Amino acid sequence: MAKKFMRYRRDQCWACSVLMLNCLVSALTFVFVCGFGGTTNADNIVSCSDEGAKQRPNIVMIIADDQLYSDFGFMGNGSVRTPNLDELASQAAIYTDAYVPSSVCRPSLATLLTGLYPHQHGVHFNHPPPGFAKLTRSPEVDQKEFDRLRGQAEHLIRNRQTLPRILASRGYRCFQTGKHWEGHWKNAGFTEGMTIAKPSGGRYGDKQLANGDWVAHGNGDRGLAIGRETMQPIEAFLDDVQETPFLLWYAPFMPHTPHDSPAKFKRAVAADAGVEPYQIPYYSSIMHFDETVGDLIRMIDQRGMRDKTLFVFVSDNGWEPDPERFRKSSQEWEHTQRSKRSPFEPGLRTPVLLHWRGHTRPAKHTGLVNTIDLLPTLLDAADVQVKPDGLPGISLWPSAIGTQMLSDERAVFGEIYPGDASSIDAPEDDVAYRWIRKGKYKLITPVSKGRKRPWNNYLEEPALFDLMVDPEEKNNLHGDPGQAEVVASLMEALNRWWSP
Repeated sequence: MAKKFMRYRRDQCWACSVLMLNCLVSALTFVFVCGFGGTTNADNIVSCSDEGAKQRPNIVMIIADDQLYSDFGFMGNGSVRTPNLDELASQAAIYTDAYVPSSVCRPSLATLLTGLYPHQHGVHFNHPPPGFAKLTRSPEVDQKEFDRLRGQAEHLIRNRQTLPRILASRGYRCFQTGKHWEGHWKNAGFTEGMTIAKPSGGRYGDKQLANGDWVAHGNGDRGLAIGRETMQPIEAFLDDVQETPFLLWYAPFMPHTPHDSPAKFKRAVAADAGVEPYQIPYYSSIMHFDETVGDLIRMIDQRGMRDKTLFVFVSDNGWEPDPERFRKSSQEWEHTQRSKRSPFEPGLRTPVLLHWRGHTRPAKHTGLVNTIDLLPTLLDAADVQVKPDGLPGISLWPSAIGTQMLSDERAVFGEIYPGDASSIDAPEDDVAYRWIRKGKYKLITPVSKGRKRPWNNYLEEPALFDLMVDPEEKNNLHGDPGQAEVVASLMEALNRWWSP
């Protein structure tokens, strides 16, 4: 088993050495401080009085890739089969009105890693300059140049205090699998992982350039085999980790296109008379994803780790198939104009689940939540006393364990960008839409930046929606004189949050 696992742990000797050194320094610091009556500094794990008194949980992050917020059994869709996530939700603190700040994968995943908004962590794009088409279709771009151009954005994550980097410094082993846009797993602070920023030869994650060279697409290369093809790397990791606390990043390329799940899932979905033909490939991929979640939970249970493990579930962004946008090349439907990449609810909303047996309290929370909140939440759960400065989110941990209610007065914010960046380190140059939701109202403001129309033509002018009576965002109230005060208040809050 260990020999098999070594295939997924190349280039790790440096990480192991650093981790061992960190552990030794922490241990010596603890002995010195607690033994001689001193006080710890900002780099230490916890205060002496708490060391050993609080259990640090294993953290398993389960991240769906392109799934509409309502497409779960526990969110009310009776045609989507998610029995394993439904079972997890029945025991979890459920946040039904959670949002991602940006409705596309790479910026959203970078927010989960850093706890920052895209304009703060800088990863506001999927592809750095000169953009995906030129990167892959220009004859002068070979494998070496492609890797250089993609690598120009790696400093954005290497220079941040990420969740795995923080936990690793406190003795956690942090294993990356699945979707990961930031180059090699070590760039984000994981201690081990699958993605190495080189072509894998697998079914997913590679791209052939115009000159014939093969490269890693950038979204996860070898890591994209997890879930779709195998769960063995996770099984081997769990066998190897033993009693060391760990972070497991499970971000499979699912239910993302291509919706090519095995036929058994398609047959099961097609048997439901309420499912339209265009929904079958997507719903089948959801069912396949849910089965892998069940496999993962069983692996934890079989090793006696359940009582020591905090499960976190979230989607990176929303996605729904458009019955009028069929892609003949892949025999499936494209996403709707109002979901992925858009500033609308189907692209921005996600449920969030938090479950740690004996610690979190099963309950449904309807207060507004943003995924910037997950990093401070998980650091609280892991009893990390000293957190990075300037985190914009709040900890959900008090609400998850039932000691505090969420505020009804909170506003949540976000920003939408094109998939290709025009420059690095200047998100204000590319932002296309900003949005705020507070209470029942949501305001979206387009930013044309000298273009004839805002990017992707989602809106040509600001829009205000009352989501309680208009959840599909069809009736723009921005020009209603009776809503002028609401618009002014939300715009002021939006500009205080970030005015590019």
